[in-house]
Amino acid sequence: MGEKSVQKKRYILETARKVFVDKGFKRVTMKDIVDACDISRGGLYLYFDSTSQIFLEVIKMESEEADDVFSGKITEDATAADILILFLQEQKKELLRKKDTLLQATYEFYFETPLDKKDNFLKKQFDSAAKVIEKLIEIGVDNEEFYCEDCKEAARNIMFVLEGLKISAQTIGITAETVDREILYILKSLGVEA
Repeated sequence: MGEKSVQKKRYILETARKVFVDKGFKRVTMKDIVDACDISRGGLYLYFDSTSQIFLEVIKMESEEADDVFSGKITEDATAADILILFLQEQKKELLRKKDTLLQATYEFYFETPLDKKDNFLKKQFDSAAKVIEKLIEIGVDNEEFYCEDCKEAARNIMFVLEGLKISAQTIGITAETVDREILYILKSLGVEA
């Protein structure tokens, strides 16, 4: 794909992201994206076959950008506890963000779209984050920063708490105090004084 095509595809994805943020996933049509991008229907179909395909590319792009931002904030001398706290603070920012979020569209997509486990990006993202947290906890235990008997289960529990908070943020609403309380609980469960 040439540079101009790469730029055009990125423009479509960035514009489609705004449409998904505004309308969720279920109510977005290819026509909505055509209109928002101000391109022809054929121009859109050169790059994408469906709103599902576009949405998957949008969430992959967003995930990569979030990883880059997080990685850029980790200093060379950061401890496992420092990195975990930074990760949880980034999660808190995301949880409390009311606007410009794809959470509603993401849940709609996964409720509407049957995917095999191997094709489920949300599951892959969850499992990948759990593995990173597990490794981080193991390092923290080795360095005597954390106390944990089962690093894998602790990591999965952390991810389930965060996922529950995401759903709560979209349905019943949550406060900064609620998120802080859950983060403090996670840290205390690992023996970290915050």
